[in-house]
Amino acid sequence: MRTLPFRVGKPVLSLRARATPVASVMFASLVPLLLPVVADWPFLPPFGLLMLLGWRLLRPGFFLPWAPLPLGAFDDLASGQPIGSAMLLWTLAFLAIDASERALLWRDYLQDWIVAAAAIAFCLAGGYLLALLAGGDAPVLSFVPQLLASILVFPVIARLCARIDIWRLK
Repeated sequence: MRTLPFRVGKPVLSLRARATPVASVMFASLVPLLLPVVADWPFLPPFGLLMLLGWRLLRPGFFLPWAPLPLGAFDDLASGQPIGSAMLLWTLAFLAIDASERALLWRDYLQDWIVAAAAIAFCLAGGYLLALLAGGDAPVLSFVPQLLASILVFPVIARLCARIDIWRLK
């Protein structure tokens, strides 16, 4: 990487290096639309959220604190959730992760998984409550299979983020 004189010490990243995480989160939000699955109960993980959490925990300083707002808006449009639900919940999850990082001096893989599981549970439960407030009707336990699937799939998504990160920095 080369540096410019007016940005002393800060590397200039290519378009691929800057756009890949954002594009991967947006593509992950579209994955449920691309899969030929019809179900009565939600069981597919929110791939956009998982990819965003994977990038956030892999590269803590890459996304700014306001980054979940536009990405959440895109996910709301793609998933059919009430507009603003992912924007609010993803931003609150980001702020909670920031607060937890200040409390923890270092993290390991298990702590990342626990932090991601808490953020996933918060976002799914909050999305369920916001959908109820918007007029939806579903039993309370309807999001439990999706929650379990999301928590179990997160390590795969985190590994995918690491592989994409290696490619984007080449």
